[in-house]
Order: sequence, then structure tokens, then C-alpha cells
Amino acid sequence: EALLLVSSDPVSAPALAGALDIAPGECASLLAELKVEYEEANRGFQLREVAGGWRLFTHPAYHDVVEAHVLSWDTQKLSQAALETLAVIAYHQPVTREVVKGIRGVNSDGVIASLVDKGLVRELGRDPQRGQAIIYGTTNAFLEKFGLRSTRDLPDLEQFAPDEQSR
Repeated sequence: EALLLVSSDPVSAPALAGALDIAPGECASLLAELKVEYEEANRGFQLREVAGGWRLFTHPAYHDVVEAHVLSWDTQKLSQAALETLAVIAYHQPVTREVVKGIRGVNSDGVIASLVDKGLVRELGRDPQRGQAIIYGTTNAFLEKFGLRSTRDLPDLEQFAPDEQSR
């Protein structure tokens, strides 16, 4: 199951058998048993034999729910401006719109609003030293989408700085 979960392409029974160090016939039997087990349990996914291999698919009965969830994030690509703004907020949080503008050199109000709508950035409060300006930071959804445990796991900014040889 673990191998099937991480495979984006169909995996043949002999390939799975080799990875598991079992006989190909035993692997084919186990795959057939899993297929039946998932069908009988009416799981949210199915195991199907396609294109010369086996692959997990979402159950067709849940197509509408899955589609709505996937479209909520995966098809909404972030623009270059959104990525830049998100990076500024992630590395400098807590941060105000004015600070983001100062770092990027352009007004980022619309981009910040979009990042808030997407759930990647949230309002953390107000800065009394800056006229009650809204303070922004990243969300848990940001951490999840980018595969981070915390913002401490962000790569060091130095690795993105141009080196002397590339100038």
C-alpha cells in the first residue's frame, strides 16, 4: 500500500514484488485481495490494474467532493507577485503591508488580500507603533502546502543571494 501511495504511475506486480522481495505471483495475489478488500469496504479509493500496472484512484462516487477540494488549491497557481509577497511575509513576519511594499518596491495590497483569501496568510493583529497597521504572518495551511513543520524550516536566504561569480 505504501508503495502504491507514493507512485504517480501504475506499478507492475513484478516491480512491486522486487521492491518487497516476494514472488511476483504472491504479489499479484495480494494486489487482487487488496482490490476486493477496498471494493467491499466501499473505501474512498480504489485499486485498479491499468496500463500494465496497479494504481490507486479516488472512488468515482466521490468525484464532485474531490474535484471541489482539488480545485480550491491545486489549480490556483500563485503568480510571481504572490510568491514574492508570500516569501517576504514568511521570512519577515510579523510584517505590515508597508514593510512588504518597502522590500518588494511595489504596492502589494491586492496580492496580500489574495494570499489571505487563499488561507496562506492571516492577520496577526495591529501594530500600535505604526498607526495600528495590520500585521501579517503565514498560516498553518502555508506550512502544510509547502511541506514545512515551522517557518524555522524555511531555507536560509543566503542560498538565494547571487554569488560573486554570477555578477
